[in-house]
Amino acid sequence: MRVFLDANVLFSASNVGSNVVSLIALLCERQTAVACNLAIEEARKNVALKRPAWRPGFDELLKRVDILPSILFELQIQLDRKDAPLLCAAIRGRCSHFVTGDKRDFGHLYGQVVQGVEVISLLRLAKLQTV
Repeated sequence: MRVFLDANVLFSASNVGSNVVSLIALLCERQTAVACNLAIEEARKNVALKRPAWRPGFDELLKRVDILPSILFELQIQLDRKDAPLLCAAIRGRCSHFVTGDKRDFGHLYGQVVQGVEVISLLRLAKLQTV
């Protein structure tokens, strides 16, 4: 299973000692964690601006994540142009899941499969990891 991590998940997984860090560590032991350069740059910017003390955790996280290039192609669903390259990268990277906490932009897609990629929340990922 290849699991794409959105920028907000990367950000949260940079907080050493948090439950999200533990969840992503478990994911990395069992499957492949994936992100694209666009998600990584957004997360890096947010860590630097909002939580600079999390930078070491962010750097450690990136050592365990496969990095894909961002890409944009037409999707058969409604998605803002700024968010589409993230889902497109997950599709092109043959990921099984796209994990995001961004309910505003991706919430309408939770539980849906878009071109082979299921869009899920962190809570759903946690449930999948405990099975």
